[in-house]
Amino acid sequence: MRRSAAVTVLAAAMTVALLAPAPATAGGRGGGGGDDRGRHVVQPTLVARATLSADFIAPGPPSGAAATPANGRQGPFPGQVVPGFSGMVDAGDGTFWGLTDNGFGSKANSADFLLRLYRVTPDWQTARGGAGQIQVGEFISLRDPDRRIDFPIVNDATPDRLLTGADLDVESVVRAKDGTFWIGEEFGPFLLHVDASGKLLAPPVPFVGGKSPQNPYLEPGETPNIRASRGFEALASSRDGRLLYPITEGAFVDDPQQRRRTIYEFDTAAGSYTGRTWAYQTHRDANLVGDAFMTGRGELLLIERDDFEGPASVVKRVYRVDLRRTDPDGYLTKTLVLDALKIANPDRLGSGDGYGTDDPFALPVQSFETVVQLRDGRLLIANDNNYPGNAARIPGTPDDTEMALVDLRTVRTPHASDVTVVGHRGASGYRPEHTLASYETAILQCADYIEPDLVATKDGVLVARHENEIGGTTDVAARPEFAARQVTKVIDGRSVTGWFTEDFTLAELRTLRARERLPEVRPANTAFDGLYEIPTLDEVLDLARHSVSCDGRQVGVYPETKHPTYFDSLGLSLEEPLVAQLAADGLDGRRAPVIIQSFETGNLRQLDAMTRVRLAQLVDCSGAPHDLVVAGDPRTYRDLVTRRGLAEISRYADGVGLCKDLMIPRTADGSLGAPTPVIRDAHRAGLEVHGWTFRRENQFLPAQFRSSADPNAPGDLAGEIRVFVGAGMDGLFSDNPDIAAATVG
Repeated sequence: MRRSAAVTVLAAAMTVALLAPAPATAGGRGGGGGDDRGRHVVQPTLVARATLSADFIAPGPPSGAAATPANGRQGPFPGQVVPGFSGMVDAGDGTFWGLTDNGFGSKANSADFLLRLYRVTPDWQTARGGAGQIQVGEFISLRDPDRRIDFPIVNDATPDRLLTGADLDVESVVRAKDGTFWIGEEFGPFLLHVDASGKLLAPPVPFVGGKSPQNPYLEPGETPNIRASRGFEALASSRDGRLLYPITEGAFVDDPQQRRRTIYEFDTAAGSYTGRTWAYQTHRDANLVGDAFMTGRGELLLIERDDFEGPASVVKRVYRVDLRRTDPDGYLTKTLVLDALKIANPDRLGSGDGYGTDDPFALPVQSFETVVQLRDGRLLIANDNNYPGNAARIPGTPDDTEMALVDLRTVRTPHASDVTVVGHRGASGYRPEHTLASYETAILQCADYIEPDLVATKDGVLVARHENEIGGTTDVAARPEFAARQVTKVIDGRSVTGWFTEDFTLAELRTLRARERLPEVRPANTAFDGLYEIPTLDEVLDLARHSVSCDGRQVGVYPETKHPTYFDSLGLSLEEPLVAQLAADGLDGRRAPVIIQSFETGNLRQLDAMTRVRLAQLVDCSGAPHDLVVAGDPRTYRDLVTRRGLAEISRYADGVGLCKDLMIPRTADGSLGAPTPVIRDAHRAGLEVHGWTFRRENQFLPAQFRSSADPNAPGDLAGEIRVFVGAGMDGLFSDNPDIAAATVG
């Protein structure tokens, strides 16, 4: 047998920002043999929180006359709205300067919104008490009395020339040692330099990289290469204040790599860009860089976020990058510091304030746009609430402005289970399967591995879908432009009618959106229909390798090659691009947290010669591997789990993924019967045993674990899992990884 019998998960190389020094030991959940000592991990913990009412009005003229009504609010409002903070500066005395952005979302509706920096004082709610409220004090109005701006502005004819959201879209701010402020802006995009009173000190600095559609200097017929509102959402400063690091929020229009964001360097002493740039890669094309903060020489914290809010949120993260470290593709190496969708909240600060305010705490707002590292090392995070549009916490109610302090404390994890938990198609019991939302939910619920099923596009890109037929898992049937592509094909001996991934390019698939596959079983999941794209294998791997499991290890990936013989017949082999992508992401080593699985045998034998990662032979309760059928081999799946069959599997694989009934069959009344010898025999052959699929709904459970006659009601999934683990099963695939992890924990 070429491979080690034990399926172990070793920690990937992590920086001290994530893991305190500890030996990378086998064991823990997903390993063979537990580690009684646990592991030292950094656990982001909420230690203080304060909010400002969304409806707070600051002194000044009415605002929002043209704002889009939302959440029961309609302008004009009797003063200046404070729509959250898109950037903050630590004043060093317990107060902060908070920068509001351009107002109500566009030049057209923000002419009555005055650009300001507010001094705010949080009366923190902590474990010891506190009001948990933000006090708003003095403000600095951004203005241009010296006429540094040479394009028309709203208040052009007034002496103060107060700047408005129709003039500039300010989004990020840093403070220089002389007390002046540098501000990142999006309409140009520009860099602005104002004094301590808010007066513009020099003309806006034009961006060397291009222009946005709102740029006042855009020539007739000139094509902007920066999308609207995708300029300098993030701006960091070196500690001495000399160098600024503005970052494009989105990709350049003409960049073939739409996941690329660019960090620039600006020399404040010279008043010009230095010409140095760095590339940062987001998890998906649409993700944004929300803020940045420089923590040391060449090291920055970056917010990466999506545009979803509330339960739909997928990526609200803080990463650390080092400008001196890049990967083989030239992108900055990023290390997870904080997943803002899972922050420990043992004191239940803010509990009862809406979605995500219990333990763990989440900041699931659309615009997570502030991160500041305080002098004591804690992180300040805050939001821009896009008043009155966002309602992440309570549907129909505008989000408050929130400020939170997060302590990156080191804790020892408890003894981890020896039983591997695999998020089956992600956490498909809670989100539409095979979406990044489903995978992220599985990670938050303590899955050790996430499982993408892989099929190929017309142009040979591997994407995550349960089947190559996508009529039931996407909105393709509602797309008239693709109506003619509905066809009938024979897939592994079965006639199937629908739409197939191999008939679509990746670009075409990107126009589709995922849908819940079992809407009658999981109606709650249909709330997410139409939100998420079909992810590529690269995106799934990228999410996993930048995520940390609940026991401090890198999250693993358990890909399944779907219909490999069929795809080979089309000239769209799955094995080569899979192995190549694993290598590109540094996940091709023996210790990589990767297990490749398949229901066919031939492609696993092929992979055995191509890669060092572990392999698992999937075994169904009936039928036969399609490659054996095509070859005229009479063996069935039942033959594979005989002693001879298991010994043969051990020559090319490390484990088996067994249909549950092969391990413990059901009796005539639907109850669990006595275990078969298959688990014992597999172990004797040196194979790990993972079972599938464990689901909480009654219709999928043995009779003794059903809660009622309602087939879609949840039953006692934990009870079923305990029986199989007691029979010796080493791991399981579950649509409900939270229940599985808690049961085997």
